[in-house]
Amino acid sequence: MDDKPYSVFTHNEKKIIVICAGLCQFFSPISGQIYFPSLDAIAHDLHVSYSLVNLSITTYLIMQGIAPAFVGGFSDSSGRRPTYLVCFIIYMAANIGLGVQNNYAALMVLRMLQSAGGSGTVALSNAVVSDIVTSQERGTYISYISIAPQAGPSLGPIIGGLLGQYLGWHSIFWFLLICTGVILIPVALFFPETCRKVVDDGLIPPPKWSRCYMNTWIEKRLIGEGNAIPYEKRDELARKRKIRVPNPLETVKIVFTKEAGFILGYIGIVCCTYYATIALLPSQFGTVYGFNQIQIALCYLPLGCGSLLASLVRGRIIDSRYKVHAKRLNMPLEYNRRVDLSNFPIERVRLEVAVPTLALGTACTIGFRWMIQYKVNLSGPLIFLFVIGFCTSSSLNIVAVLLIDIYPGSAGSAAAANNLVRCWLGAGATSGVVPMINKIGIGWTTTFFGLLNVVFAPILWYVMKNGPKWRRATKKRKEREQAKRDAKTDVGGEKGGQ
Repeated sequence: MDDKPYSVFTHNEKKIIVICAGLCQFFSPISGQIYFPSLDAIAHDLHVSYSLVNLSITTYLIMQGIAPAFVGGFSDSSGRRPTYLVCFIIYMAANIGLGVQNNYAALMVLRMLQSAGGSGTVALSNAVVSDIVTSQERGTYISYISIAPQAGPSLGPIIGGLLGQYLGWHSIFWFLLICTGVILIPVALFFPETCRKVVDDGLIPPPKWSRCYMNTWIEKRLIGEGNAIPYEKRDELARKRKIRVPNPLETVKIVFTKEAGFILGYIGIVCCTYYATIALLPSQFGTVYGFNQIQIALCYLPLGCGSLLASLVRGRIIDSRYKVHAKRLNMPLEYNRRVDLSNFPIERVRLEVAVPTLALGTACTIGFRWMIQYKVNLSGPLIFLFVIGFCTSSSLNIVAVLLIDIYPGSAGSAAAANNLVRCWLGAGATSGVVPMINKIGIGWTTTFFGLLNVVFAPILWYVMKNGPKWRRATKKRKEREQAKRDAKTDVGGEKGGQ
């Protein structure tokens, strides 16, 4: 264990940082959910079929997977604050365009642009947690950061339904534009740079153009505690740092590693089931129960409430399991200290918490759709939606924490890899669910997706068993590569000095 503090930020400062990052992350989920209740109205106004409008959800998810691959890598090298600024500009421009357009092609293109701006903040938020928090308390902070985005599934459809019903579906995008401006103000004032390649543990000041009010506050506290602020180190890092074109291949490489690839593949299958469920709610609730936009929107409320409950309680459970295993293995539990996880079964610690929620969520998903097919009382599907929201959100939080544990130095790229897999597989599920329902019915369609979760569940056991071995092998390989690079540098220096 390293005796040097992992981060100079205090607990309250970390909470402010996490809240700001969570608010930024709010836009990606709400932009997707707020749109659902108006799908029928959009199809009618643009004179296209429901399937074509549903395709705009698919393209949104595709871009939601691509954009973080650029954003994550860029933020890992250039900083979080400038990357957030770029995401906000793209997102606001897209909403302005969506608010004035009346063309299907424009809708598709601008929704992809909106997705690019909003989804980039998801990878950034998880990276921020990696910057300031160690593994033993990471679950709690990931839960903090997910509170605002988990409000999207509950608030988004209700707001979208009300706006669509009374002001028209264009008003949805003007509403999102106003919300962006409101949130941008506190983020600009109170969100400091956290990227460890820019500010290290937070002691090194960020570049002058990337400062905020909180930086002044933190520096005064550090000086009062007797710390010397290394301004010369800031200038040195600035000279070495180069703004590079983001390389999405770094994210793709993570997808195909054994350490992350298997678990990403399985969680992507789980997301297929989830996205297929939420995509069919407007059409099925409208057809089966004869609901209007507002009534359909209210049916999303249990889903969002379940997700919100998961964000409030799941983090403490994740961290408590870490403590149990750490005590069992006589591992130190001193907070704000870097710990070597090479011989620690972090995969088992995280995934054993996810297994019960994955099983329960799969069972409820299958049951929910058979209820819809047989047109049972509305209370049954709504209760099951609550459980689905809780279980899916819990599982995604756990995977997010695990990826940061495995790739602490490239958390932005790791979060982007997570987005890439689950959004692309979710896009495929969203585009295929309506044709499948038309062919075999909603009950058998959902049973098919649920059985995928069951059939591929042994992947979790495989990762828990082999994960530590894979990480140790990767660490040794990187050490050998670094040693070779150092040897070449030494040889080059000797030749130059002769």
